[in-house]
Amino acid sequence: MFKFFAIPAHDRRLIPEGRLSGPMPWVIAIMIFLTVLAAAAGLAMTHATSDVSEQLSSRATVQIIEANPEIRARQAAAAAEQLRALPLIEEVRLLPPEEIEALIEPWLGTQDLADDIPLPALIDLKLTRVATDAEYQSLRNSLQSTAPGARVEPSSGYIAPVISLVRSFQWIAFGLVALLALATGAAVIISARSALNTHTETIAVVHLLGGTDQQISRLFQRRIALDALLGGLIGLVGGTAIIWLISTQLTALGSGLVESVGLDWWSWLIIAVIPILGMFLAMVTAKWTVVGALKKIL
Repeated sequence: MFKFFAIPAHDRRLIPEGRLSGPMPWVIAIMIFLTVLAAAAGLAMTHATSDVSEQLSSRATVQIIEANPEIRARQAAAAAEQLRALPLIEEVRLLPPEEIEALIEPWLGTQDLADDIPLPALIDLKLTRVATDAEYQSLRNSLQSTAPGARVEPSSGYIAPVISLVRSFQWIAFGLVALLALATGAAVIISARSALNTHTETIAVVHLLGGTDQQISRLFQRRIALDALLGGLIGLVGGTAIIWLISTQLTALGSGLVESVGLDWWSWLIIAVIPILGMFLAMVTAKWTVVGALKKIL
């Protein structure tokens, strides 16, 4: 890599380097900026779905459905005691009525709902491991004698539609990364062809002096690689600033699912190497474009 950039100064003067004066670095900067944002969104949603799924996979909820509040409370207490004795259950928590009303308050208002709507009793379970469908069915059967209206459901089932939607957005984000990579390659092709047309006479003189296609393509590669690297670093800085701003606002929301939308160290590592990958993409595309065009010209 260092030998690639170690071109004598008199050779570099054959094809002057603009250093932000031309459109190429700015086009690459915009592409890398959008790529950083799309990649960060995809990686954050991957982390969120993995984190939430892991947290909920070993949790379950028991609903005690009974219209009479006294019978419901008695059945809930008995069911909680029965569940605590099972080896599959690590922790049992019977939610108080006030907490249940607080959970449904955003949808049904702040009035005293217990007098109008028979709210079910809820028991939150933490399992020792991920349970199978057969084990959940066994839990339901064991509770029938204690609480005939008991329903046992894995907590992951309640949020499954949200997880599915987030995964769809995740694949859309990674699809945008692929499309932006194609757009970056197209921009490099246009820039390389434009540079070839601009320096046609110089290329002809270099050929007359014994220069090869590989030597000429190396000059163009170096120029485009430097433009891509400089533009990529600008795009990385801008994208990182936007990610930091958005993550700060998401943290302030205080929602459990939203707080899990974050980036770990390997995600930041992937984002950090995006400009380098963009430079390599520009180098390879420029080489294919220049060498192919030179074979047709000469």
